[in-house]
Amino acid sequence: MASTDLDTRTPAPYTWRQRLGRWDVKASPYIYIAPFFLIFGIFGLFPIAYTAVISLMDWDTIRNSGDFVGLGNFEFVLNDRKFWVSMRNTFSIFALSAIPQLIIATFIAAMLDHHLKARTFWRMGVLLPYVVMPVAVALIFAQLFADEYGLFNSWLGMVGIDAIQWHKDPFASHWAIATMVNFRWTGYNALILLAAMQAVPRELYEASAIDGAGRLRRFFSITLPQIRPTAIFVIITATIGGLQIFDEPRLFDTAGNGGADQQWLTITMYMYNTGWGELNFGRASAIAWLLFLLIVVIGLVNFWITRRLVSSDSAGGK
Repeated sequence: MASTDLDTRTPAPYTWRQRLGRWDVKASPYIYIAPFFLIFGIFGLFPIAYTAVISLMDWDTIRNSGDFVGLGNFEFVLNDRKFWVSMRNTFSIFALSAIPQLIIATFIAAMLDHHLKARTFWRMGVLLPYVVMPVAVALIFAQLFADEYGLFNSWLGMVGIDAIQWHKDPFASHWAIATMVNFRWTGYNALILLAAMQAVPRELYEASAIDGAGRLRRFFSITLPQIRPTAIFVIITATIGGLQIFDEPRLFDTAGNGGADQQWLTITMYMYNTGWGELNFGRASAIAWLLFLLIVVIGLVNFWITRRLVSSDSAGGK
């Protein structure tokens, strides 16, 4: 009978301290992450949704309202020559900056991964250009690439090469702007790749060295495959940053309009000029959403490539 009484005994109610502890365990994780989602909702999600609404209107900045025009703004932008010129310039600058940037960053990361003297100094040194304000970088390089008195044209003149019209020739202007981007971002990407290289098990290098593999063979057969996910991340972030480039082309000359013939007009500059130059925020919002959709497509392509690479690695491991 005693055991039966114990089994049917009603459990004692929780004290307020026990209830507070149970509530803390269940609710505290949500409270800790809530500020991020709150800030993102106010400064990230709401502007995106608000921009989508404005893109469908002929927005009046004085009345702070607009008339609904549907997809008219998108139709105008897609039929505007400046949009396609800005697309061409953006992808051209991206190709001239991202490809050399990632190759040089990988090389620098591989060098820093070796047992160098004063390794901390060199690792901090490659990050210094990233610390410099992009406005300062653009102003300095704009003077170096000046058409008449720039330092680079002076060097070319010393070896008998005609001066390059950096602000008139489209390809030359793209190359100059890409140089600014590479100067600022190469070291940053190198440190990310370096972190991935340091995570590679050293036993793999030791085993390959015993088998007689040289440094170059170890780099292509071990290092690059092991850092592939990080490399994909760097490629995608560099692509997104390249599509959003603004400071360097904006400050490449004193006018800041992308050149007399839109030689280096980018998508973000075209959006800025449409919104704040022409005060047509409906079309500017449409450009912003086209750029957003382009970035989303690239993100989906990145996801597809990553899945394929992971699947191929798994199949190869089996």
